[in-house]
Amino acid sequence: MIYVCELCGYEYDPKKGDIENGIDPETDFEDLPADWVCPLCAASKEDFEAVESDND
Repeated sequence: MIYVCELCGYEYDPKKGDIENGIDPETDFEDLPADWVCPLCAASKEDFEAVESDND
């Protein structure tokens, strides 16, 4: 699964993490800190939708 920001389209891939914002690869979306926001538009985790990835 990947998680897509419904506001800007940013894709959070747990396999890649969010290195620039201190999130290590292999960090599940559910394990992201409560205050983590979309790195592109600052949307909250509630604004993300789980989507099947091509690699699943």
